Amino acid sequence: MARVRLPHSTFEEVDDRIRLIWRETLYADFEKRELERVIRKKFRVTPSISVEEGALTIETDYGKVENFIALYLQSNLGNRLRNRYTERPTTYIHEGTEVPLLGYNAFGLIDRGTNLIQVRGATGCNLSCVFCSVDEGPYSRTRKLDYVVDVDYLLEWFNEVAKVKGKGLEAHLDGQGEPLLYPFRVELVQALREHPNVSVISMQSNGVLLTDRLVEELAEAGLDRVNLSIHSLEPKKARMLMGMKSYDLEHVLDMTEALVNAGIDVLIAPVIIFGINDDEAENFIEFARRVGAGRRWPALGFQNYVPYKFGRNPTIAHIVPFREFYTWLRSLEEKTGMKPLVLKPKHFGMEKREFIPLSFRPGETVKAEVVLPGRIKGEMLAKARNRLIEVINTRAEVGDRITIRIIRTRHGVYIGTEV
Repeated sequence: MARVRLPHSTFEEVDDRIRLIWRETLYADFEKRELERVIRKKFRVTPSISVEEGALTIETDYGKVENFIALYLQSNLGNRLRNRYTERPTTYIHEGTEVPLLGYNAFGLIDRGTNLIQVRGATGCNLSCVFCSVDEGPYSRTRKLDYVVDVDYLLEWFNEVAKVKGKGLEAHLDGQGEPLLYPFRVELVQALREHPNVSVISMQSNGVLLTDRLVEELAEAGLDRVNLSIHSLEPKKARMLMGMKSYDLEHVLDMTEALVNAGIDVLIAPVIIFGINDDEAENFIEFARRVGAGRRWPALGFQNYVPYKFGRNPTIAHIVPFREFYTWLRSLEEKTGMKPLVLKPKHFGMEKREFIPLSFRPGETVKAEVVLPGRIKGEMLAKARNRLIEVINTRAEVGDRITIRIIRTRHGVYIGTEV
């Protein structure tokens, strides 16, 4: 009997399929009869395939079948990848794809003219928050595709950005969703820790996927801070806001303490929806103090709920102008003595830096090659001048060469329409 194991992988049986789970966050399905057929064709034997203790077992006396099927699985993994949490098809972006990692909002790198660089290795989320600005998570109605960027390719592009931006950088791991879904999260932190231009490594997270082991790995790799999205300290309300009945608030609170105990600073970052959770502000402050959040940076980062065109915008939300929101924060500072609650770039060591030069200007037309489908209907991604461009309201297909009029270039994120 042959027993097949692959690096960073386990196997499961799902009906008549073999599911290969790769790096915890991705999977690929193979029909049993498909695997049996390729073995029979290659070796002239009739195998029986099953899964035992996370390994793929093949009942046959032919010794070479193990290496053959391992190679077959690895060779056919890329075009079958799916996100375990969103169930969406997932495109793996690596050096061979020649897809630029500057220019698009959902993955790659974003420079907003400071010493902080946003590092986005993957899309997708394990939660479906009722106020999500990008309609992410398992219950998304608009997102049809996810992406994962190879860690070496992501670091290659980060190196080029760092040459322009200089030393003293903060690498902030975030994204349109949950950064812990990135399968190379620990390796990425470790590599950034060794980068001579990086001084701070921070991460945005909802905390659900944290475990004691993962916290320890991230601490050893060199993670400095987690901006933790906790939106209520009441379990029932937290489940409602997070959009998941399975949301375990107690686990997230335990992981908050685990992060602090491991030497990773925590900034608790609730989205405040007035009339729903603004009455919990003092409880958040008390919790932050109790667990020891904010040792090096602010302990809390209250965020004002803002509706977005492509987000989920609950009808129960009461929109509060930012002037009123900041007045509310200052009154909290005076009442509780917790400062700062009105946050400024200086609280995080942020400073203005030269932008990476823009490759396009608004109104310009450019010929580009369509290289990837986009995340929503009518969106495609094209490349030109070593940058990605989000092309909206298009019927173009991958491989087409089209002319695009650039309509937006803010922070080096390019959006255009087909001419």
